Amino acid sequence: MSDTALLWTLIFVAITVIISAWQRLGLQRDILIATIRTAIQLIAVGYVLQFIFAQEKVLYILVMLIVMIIVAAKNAEKRGRGITGVFWRILLTIAFVETVTISLLLLLNMIEPLPRYVIPISGMIIGNGMVVSGLLLNQLKRELEVSRQEIDLYLSLGASPRQAIQNTLRRAVKASMIPTIDGMKTVGLVQLPGMMTGLIIAGASPLEAVKYQILIMYSFSSSAALTSIMLSLLVYPILFNEAWQLAPRIQQQERAK
Repeated sequence: MSDTALLWTLIFVAITVIISAWQRLGLQRDILIATIRTAIQLIAVGYVLQFIFAQEKVLYILVMLIVMIIVAAKNAEKRGRGITGVFWRILLTIAFVETVTISLLLLLNMIEPLPRYVIPISGMIIGNGMVVSGLLLNQLKRELEVSRQEIDLYLSLGASPRQAIQNTLRRAVKASMIPTIDGMKTVGLVQLPGMMTGLIIAGASPLEAVKYQILIMYSFSSSAALTSIMLSLLVYPILFNEAWQLAPRIQQQERAK
């Protein structure tokens, strides 16, 4: 893409700003800030990746992945506000799932151990983990609001916290995985995903692009399942106090809603 063509993409931003002003949505400032941040962040990442690809050193790859995991955990943490210590649990979950997934891809020779493969694919896995984590926490808080009396009843009958919250966790895990499963059902029919599109634009054979996209979609399914289940198991103990009651901070937050 030429620099001129890149500048022409600002037309889409202008259309968005005009619509926001026309409908009095008040989003003009946010749209402009997001536009500037998008350009700065992507250009900066582009230079960083160009440097890492040229060096091909494991240390640089690890640093890049650690930064990506931290940023993803911080973003997903917003969905878990009111739950103390949730950041570290998200961080551990995403890091574990990324390590397991990328290790399998490398050990089974599904991808080459090169930065240009490891970093982009890891970014998609980490990004998917971030989305799943956010969905899980958001749904879990909603389920707690609806099922608090049910949980209290189980606890009063002598159930452990795990037994009392088991149904709530199951519903939250299921809800967090639905977007990934639905995406697998419609991929190629409703849209051509990012990796496949990028490879085709870069000149790769459509069939070769399909192979990589299948790899990504299948890895997404397992990473989504691992992320949602692991995070739910790490989070539920901190929802209760030492007396096996739902922590007051969670209950107060739910009443405030």
